[in-house]
Amino acid sequence: MTKRWLTIHRDLGLQLFVLYLLLIVPFLITLLIFNRLIGVRIRGDVEANDLALARAIALETDISVNNALKAVQGLSSYEEVAQSDPAGMERLFKVVLDTRPTANLVYRLDKNGIMVYHYPSGPSSTVGNDFSFRDYFQRALHTKEPLISEGRISPTTNQAVATAVMPIWSEDGEFLGVVGINIKLESLSETLSAIISEHQAEEGLQIDILDSSYKVIAHPEAGSLLKPAAELLPAIYASAPANENSSHIDRGPDGVERLYTYAPIAGIHWGVIVSRPTSAAFGTQIILQQITQIAAATFVLIGLFFWGVLSIRVIRPIEQLAPISEAIGQNQPISSEERAQIVRMSKRGDQIGHLIHSIMNMEYSIAARMKEQATLLETSTAVISSLDLETVLNQILEQMGRLLAIQMYAIIALDDEEGAFRIRASRGLSRQFTERLSIMPTEPDSVTMRALHSGQPVQVSDTEKDPSYTIRRPRARAEGYRALLAVPLHTKHAPPTALLVFHPIPHVFTENEIQLLVNFANHAAMAIENAVLFERSDMQLQEQTRRLQALVQSLHDGLILSNLEGKAVYANRRVGRMADLSAQELAGMPVSRILTRVLSHSTDNEKARKSAQKLYEKGGEGTAEISVSEGGRIIYLRLETFDVTDPYGDLIGRGILLHDITPDRELDRMRASLVSTVSHELRTPLAAIKGYATTLLADDVQWDHDSQNEFLRIISDESDRLSDLVNNILDLSRIDAGVLRLERVQCNIEETIQKAARQAHFNGIKLEVQIEPKLPRLYADPLRLESILRNLFENAIKYAGEDAHICVDVQKYDASILFSVSDNGPGIPQEESMNIFESFYRVDDSLTRREGGAGLGLAICQGLVHAHGGKIWVESTDHGACIAFTIPLKAKRAKQ
Repeated sequence: MTKRWLTIHRDLGLQLFVLYLLLIVPFLITLLIFNRLIGVRIRGDVEANDLALARAIALETDISVNNALKAVQGLSSYEEVAQSDPAGMERLFKVVLDTRPTANLVYRLDKNGIMVYHYPSGPSSTVGNDFSFRDYFQRALHTKEPLISEGRISPTTNQAVATAVMPIWSEDGEFLGVVGINIKLESLSETLSAIISEHQAEEGLQIDILDSSYKVIAHPEAGSLLKPAAELLPAIYASAPANENSSHIDRGPDGVERLYTYAPIAGIHWGVIVSRPTSAAFGTQIILQQITQIAAATFVLIGLFFWGVLSIRVIRPIEQLAPISEAIGQNQPISSEERAQIVRMSKRGDQIGHLIHSIMNMEYSIAARMKEQATLLETSTAVISSLDLETVLNQILEQMGRLLAIQMYAIIALDDEEGAFRIRASRGLSRQFTERLSIMPTEPDSVTMRALHSGQPVQVSDTEKDPSYTIRRPRARAEGYRALLAVPLHTKHAPPTALLVFHPIPHVFTENEIQLLVNFANHAAMAIENAVLFERSDMQLQEQTRRLQALVQSLHDGLILSNLEGKAVYANRRVGRMADLSAQELAGMPVSRILTRVLSHSTDNEKARKSAQKLYEKGGEGTAEISVSEGGRIIYLRLETFDVTDPYGDLIGRGILLHDITPDRELDRMRASLVSTVSHELRTPLAAIKGYATTLLADDVQWDHDSQNEFLRIISDESDRLSDLVNNILDLSRIDAGVLRLERVQCNIEETIQKAARQAHFNGIKLEVQIEPKLPRLYADPLRLESILRNLFENAIKYAGEDAHICVDVQKYDASILFSVSDNGPGIPQEESMNIFESFYRVDDSLTRREGGAGLGLAICQGLVHAHGGKIWVESTDHGACIAFTIPLKAKRAKQ
């Protein structure tokens, strides 16, 4: 249970609770934000109202004080005041007091601060008293502007006053004293009281005015005048008040939280403070907060109530149903208590009752499905248990009849030999029906053909009433069925097949029945496909095995595979030829004996043969090289031994590969011949060039002009010989690399022959040229054709000598031009005729009349002829040698 509550996606109650939170939390957050915004708005309005009131009082006080300052400034301009004339001052001072009810005393101090005169003169006189200690008098000594004093108790009137003072200066700058007007602070307090009385609805409203010394100079209660601000106000006002408007919440000396709003009277450094309890200032906001809290609590309580009802009426029944439905889904028995419980809950008329009814119906449906699944599982087992098609089909039909309680059914398939659909397997049908039933693919009205063509099941619910079944109605009556269903089997590799189900009475096959039959048809299709694919795969495996065996048998190398006992399990034909054994003799023969027979033909010494024999006996991987005689020639073999392992790395046998490396040895021989021949062919002309050049450069001998020319001619000839050798090697490398490019143009055959003859240095040797008249145009590379002829001429001269008679015959031969170059030399031995076109191959030098060459001429000729798409060969003659080649009239792909 704990796991359910901790796993949200598996607990409906927790999901509903989360949904409830998703609804209520945004609502509460919205409510709090609304309350916050309204509270900020209300506070802003309250602070703005208090600030407006404070600024209005500050403005009014500023005007009153400025009027007093202007009045005292006006008095200072009278001569009577400047001269301290008592009679004149009395008249002027009386006018001031009569017109200014807020003033209670006007007086004149001389330059030493001594009271000269004051009006009124009573109730007590301070004339003659020294007031130079007063702050305002000290300030007046340094200014010519009117100023306002700090609040104090006047010794003349015994009242709280603030004095508007004007310094008096003579025209020559002498200080004459001051004139002052005392402003009654009670008049300011009365003004504040009147303002407070106008705001009676605002309980706890308090207004204070502070002077520059932080004393209260105006307060609704007269007893609070001239008290330090710290006694009536928060500590922030016990020091210099700010010069800007401000509002803040603080606790006053009485401990009550109040909203304080300050407005400065900038000109005289006074300040007005309006304060009220926050409970009164923010009453509307507090009420709104209470409403918000009540609404939130109500919403939460309603949600909890809904949650409780939902848990009792929905969640708890669902939790009780969960194990029951799980047991039903797993086809497990339900206890009598659980069944009684679901029967009781099924009597509810709401959705829960309908749900329980559905679960009970599902129980019966699941039981039926489980039976169907068990049958299908047995059918699947039958499909994979055997590859015999008849056995599998009979098992499928047996299971289908047992599950669906049907008596007559069959599987019909196309017989490729007859070209008609015949029954392959059946149940409940007569032998006569199964043997005679034949459906042609050209019968479009056949139920079987309709199902196969549409790919969907087709049924006839009543053969007596269905008009499409009129022709086959006698067959149905004879066999005793009134309804049938044809289900196509979807096969890819097998012939078209269908499942036929017959019913003895009119019957409409339901969707459930059709679906079950489709499932059985799929299993039947799988069985048929498996059998067909197995047959095809077996044939393919045999074909692959045959191909692999043919491939291994055709290898030019020998291969022997043995088991762990050392007996041959396989050996190809190449091994049989090496060991002079047939395939039957090789099978099962110990590998050591086969290897002994192969080594018996070795031309190596005894030690090398024993080393190769021990290589196999030692086991593991190893290599050895041997030479054996085969067919009258020596071949070289690399014997390689290796282990044969299975996919898991376990040793299952051993193998021997006899690799023919004769071509590699031949290549090594050719490389050595190249180095030797080229070294010799280069050294001879270089030595001649070096010798004659040194001779010409010698200082101790003076050669005549003819000798010098002869030496230079020799150097030139040897240089040409070097150039020809390098060109031949380059041409041969291009031919071998397949990068030789031909420039085909129309060739003048006779001119080409003459150029080649001049380059071959005939020097009196007779050359006979015979060209067939009216030859077609030949398109070839003239330089390459010239090189072919020149090499053949030089080869003929080399072997025929100075008495050589060389004949060139040119004629048309099929679609080519045939060139034949013959001489009267010693000829080419028959056994050498196939080797002379190999690179660096030379006939016995004893047959030559001149110094032997590098063995490249005929190899180059063959490469150039093949590049033109032609052929070159040695013609058989009675005397001398004849080499013929063809050049196609039309370009062919080069044979590289």
